[in-house]
Amino acid sequence: MINPLGSVPLYISMTESFSPQLSRRVAIKASATAFFALVLFGSLGEWIFEFFGISVSGLKVAGGILFFLMGYEMLRGKTVPKRQEQETEHEYGSDIAIAPLGIPMIAGPGGITMAILFYKEATDIVAKGEIIIALFIVSVLTALTFIYGRQLMSLLGSSGSKVMMRVMGLIVMLIAVEFFFAGITPYVHKIMTTVPTA
Repeated sequence: MINPLGSVPLYISMTESFSPQLSRRVAIKASATAFFALVLFGSLGEWIFEFFGISVSGLKVAGGILFFLMGYEMLRGKTVPKRQEQETEHEYGSDIAIAPLGIPMIAGPGGITMAILFYKEATDIVAKGEIIIALFIVSVLTALTFIYGRQLMSLLGSSGSKVMMRVMGLIVMLIAVEFFFAGITPYVHKIMTTVPTA
């Protein structure tokens, strides 16, 4: 459910102008944000969803729309979200590490749902501790995937990076379509079952 390879395109496009040190910091912070978000949703997610009346399907639809807009901007050779004039590079890097990279790109609807389900099935503290350790390992591997994926892209040069960014933009848009329809399908089924037949 946590697919670091699917998140690499967005990470690379957003950190293209960053120094290697800052891009690594963004990768680590994004993975750490996703880790804490998954632990939080795992332990309190069911209650949060019930309190606000949120469904996982709604989260997938919203995430799909957000990813589609990002992929479209990447396809046009632009990066989203845009850096504000008064915002420093470090502040911008910190912002994108939290959203959209940490949430919802790494800790997306699928990962959040699985964290909630695993926590519900955990019967004792040991089992819950094992889930936290597993999430931590996945987060570390995600950060390493980001860092080395960006280094690989740097070998392509400026022209190669621009071409690859547009290809990655298309990939992000395809991921967005899958997210959107996976989220909207339950709503369609619900509408179909409530419509009276002739």
